[in-house]
Amino acid sequence: MATRNYEGKKYVSESSEKILDTLTVEEALQIDINNKPFTVSMRTPGNDKCLVRGMLHSEGVLDDSNWHPEMLLKKENNQGVVTIINVNIPEEKLGSGYSNSRSLLSVSSCGICGKTELSDLAFIGRTLDEPEKLNIEIIHELFEKMNSKQFNFRETGGAHAAAAFGIDGALICTYEDIGRHNAVDKVIGKLLLDGNLKQARIMTVSGRISYEIVIKCFKAGIPFLAAVSAPSSLAVDFAKELGITLFAFCREQRATCYSHAYRTISDSKTNKAG
Repeated sequence: MATRNYEGKKYVSESSEKILDTLTVEEALQIDINNKPFTVSMRTPGNDKCLVRGMLHSEGVLDDSNWHPEMLLKKENNQGVVTIINVNIPEEKLGSGYSNSRSLLSVSSCGICGKTELSDLAFIGRTLDEPEKLNIEIIHELFEKMNSKQFNFRETGGAHAAAAFGIDGALICTYEDIGRHNAVDKVIGKLLLDGNLKQARIMTVSGRISYEIVIKCFKAGIPFLAAVSAPSSLAVDFAKELGITLFAFCREQRATCYSHAYRTISDSKTNKAG
């Protein structure tokens, strides 16, 4: 249930009319670990197991990408939307992200909200040093493929999307959600559950790029990240440090690379310096 209809009154100049609008659903999902509350995510219902699996990986709660925990849907509301999901993880499998977790609120729009301490922003790990190069000419094709799957957005105008591709531009999977971070987690979760994480080399997102989306790509081992809109300054800083080739403003046959541009190639005969 990704959308719902709502009545409204539309004003145009000096006239008005009653309308019925389709809006993207935003509902709370409580995630329990071993039957104890861990976090609450504001998300668009659907593909909840992919969302949870991706979030556990991104947050370092479960670092073993080859082991998948049992996930049980514990409760639904009267509209059939899952409200509580429990994940069973043996203690020896729990990563540092479990003890250094978010507070019990993870909103759909902001990655930093809910972090328990500013030190949670620090990250120490091996940077990505991938030999692959991305042909800049296929960037617009990636977004065309993702856009063709954005059914929720076309209906409501209120959903973000993320997609994963092979280095040749082949689409592996794509998901929508009201939250940018949730859409990325759903994609990563799907890749993990299907055993396709190593095949994913490029991630595209429909909105802007925050530092946390860069970290999610890094933890998934995806070296190329591209967005329709702008990156934050911290996103670029993290991309440089972690070895992510970051593209932004990817629209109208244009794209700007902010980090590790040496990984790009072009079939164009001319290349203007600027």
